Amino acid sequence: MNVSFPGLGFDFNIDRVAFSVFGYNIYWYGLIIASGLILACIYGIKRAPHFGVDRNELLNIIIVGVIFAIIGARLYYVAFKWEDYKDNLLEIFMINRGGLAIYGGLIGAIIAGGITCKIRKVNFLAALDVASIGFLIGQGIGRWGNFFNQEAFGTATDLPWRMVSENTGDVGVHPCFLYESVWCLLGVLVLHIISKKWYNFKGQIFCCYMVWYGFERMVVEGLRTDSLYLPFSIFGYAPRVSQVLSFGILVAGIVLLIIFRNKRNAHHLNIHKLDTSKIEK
Repeated sequence: MNVSFPGLGFDFNIDRVAFSVFGYNIYWYGLIIASGLILACIYGIKRAPHFGVDRNELLNIIIVGVIFAIIGARLYYVAFKWEDYKDNLLEIFMINRGGLAIYGGLIGAIIAGGITCKIRKVNFLAALDVASIGFLIGQGIGRWGNFFNQEAFGTATDLPWRMVSENTGDVGVHPCFLYESVWCLLGVLVLHIISKKWYNFKGQIFCCYMVWYGFERMVVEGLRTDSLYLPFSIFGYAPRVSQVLSFGILVAGIVLLIIFRNKRNAHHLNIHKLDTSKIEK
């Protein structure tokens, strides 16, 4: 398939299949997702001690999280596309044909990770902090799988970076995969710096992730042509699932950031008062 960015002078011929092994096709989408996951794991395991998380325990959480991320991503997609699956339930299990939702994956991974942390007695907020930067690494790299599949693009545009392919109807469109990839990888840098220089309380980086990603997804989702929609309308407008969820995540991230910071400040104030009283005695 030919893909071009005419405004930038770029032209590519791409194939969804990377190579074949014993007649079985290995797709670029899978390879790219796997690469993002591996790099996220490497980063997380390397930095885990900085957040007070044991590396071996983090690996346990990652294994469980990945399994339930796949399950969650599929169930989330199927739930909002039930009309396409209700008459053929076996299709639900055929994830090789597509149909995974990032938010479903995040929800599945966080719930499973939380349960694992509870069982293994690992600080859940600290684990979320180190995982959050890993999420951005995986998302930033994984979005390039959408490029090879020529999916997750937006509405028509004449901007210089517009993308044109057979799947876009030979019309220039917003390369939404690129927007999200750049934003997520920039977020890796931003959250990494915050975690190195201004990490003050458990949950801080996760809240920053919620704000960073929630804002971007809320905006970019509005450009996409393949959104999942809620089954009702508001003033004649059918809300996009990811936009509503992203707005909620953005607001929740800001609120939790304030709550966690205030708790930390109150804790330090109580310690200071206790120390002062001891000195007076």
